[in-house]
Amino acid sequence: MDAPPELDFYFDIVCPYAWMGAEAVADLQARTGAVVRWRPILLGGVFQAVGQDPVPAASWAPARAILGHKDVLRQAAVRGIPLRWPSAHPRRTVDAMRLLVVTPEEQVPVLALALYRAYWAEDRDVTDLDVLRGVAVSVGVDPALVGAEAARSRLREVSASAAEAGVFGVPTWSVGDRLWWGADRLHFVEAALTGARVDPAPAPGGDGETVEFFHDFASPFSYLASTQIEGIAARHGAAVTWRPILLGALFREIGTPNVPMLAMNAAKQQWVAQDLADWSEHWGVPLRWPSCFPVRTVLPLRAALVAPECAPALYRALWVDDRDIGDPDVCRAVLDEAGLDGAGILARTESPDIKARLRENTGRARDVGACGVPTYRLDDGMLIWGQDRLDLLGRCLSGWRPDDEVAR
Repeated sequence: MDAPPELDFYFDIVCPYAWMGAEAVADLQARTGAVVRWRPILLGGVFQAVGQDPVPAASWAPARAILGHKDVLRQAAVRGIPLRWPSAHPRRTVDAMRLLVVTPEEQVPVLALALYRAYWAEDRDVTDLDVLRGVAVSVGVDPALVGAEAARSRLREVSASAAEAGVFGVPTWSVGDRLWWGADRLHFVEAALTGARVDPAPAPGGDGETVEFFHDFASPFSYLASTQIEGIAARHGAAVTWRPILLGALFREIGTPNVPMLAMNAAKQQWVAQDLADWSEHWGVPLRWPSCFPVRTVLPLRAALVAPECAPALYRALWVDDRDIGDPDVCRAVLDEAGLDGAGILARTESPDIKARLRENTGRARDVGACGVPTYRLDDGMLIWGQDRLDLLGRCLSGWRPDDEVAR
């Protein structure tokens, strides 16, 4: 008989997404038969080891911070998790994580979930040792373990070991030598455990909304979204308005690095490259990193304003065929090959009205609160960011909204 698959789950209770992952572990075990090892680590220690700012959100542009906060609440609502933003965050979780690393392994899951609820649902101060003792007692863990001397060195050791293994954030999942980051990558984890593709359940219905799709050819995430958005919209009776924008100009206006991937630590860069490959395989579309990256996309964006139907061909040329669509000759050839009048389209890209429309689209993205691409805006103003939130887009097109984001 084959041994059951094994999964390592790295977590720190400071992260709400890690709570979402923790709440999903039991169902994941039931579906896959996996043996799950809960790995408590100190996220701050991992950040220090990989060269990450101790509080990444502190350096985010305001627009990103707003969407990031909303995303936490939305993802909790989707999963039915009673998350309530705490009165103080981030709280120092070192004592809580020290308690977890010296707790008997079989008791770690129940204690971790109790600590998550204390932090993220009950707004209890987990920096208070009396609070930790009370949580421990409530789930049958020896309260004398709080403040145990051996916990200090043990937590340092496991956090350093996690960073050496490639962990740069939580929740992180490890199957063999593969890592996935995020509660929203569990379908990849489950596929690795079972060998079978896993798809989120499709959302039903729809009532003919319009989706504004803010995009720029410069982004691989935008490319992936471009291959899926029309199909998702069609399944929900929605229409898509493609809005090309100058991503670099948006970044400058809101205070984000011009090429965010290059500002990531090495471990995260490596993971993002693999994540893009995972998504391209999941969606069944090819993706190859272009040798000309980062590419200047002003010309193809203007071309997409002149002839919106050319966008898929331009995306494919850059992100599949490694062609520099910022080069006028290459751009014209791609348009010609798509059965369009390349020379005529490029001539029109020089018109003042096309140049103005691209600036206007970029300004609109900024004004509605976009912080990157792909971004989707629904009729009621709800904004969703990321190609990995296409499932949320489908859910919202079916009429779903979290309680605190009713239609405006």
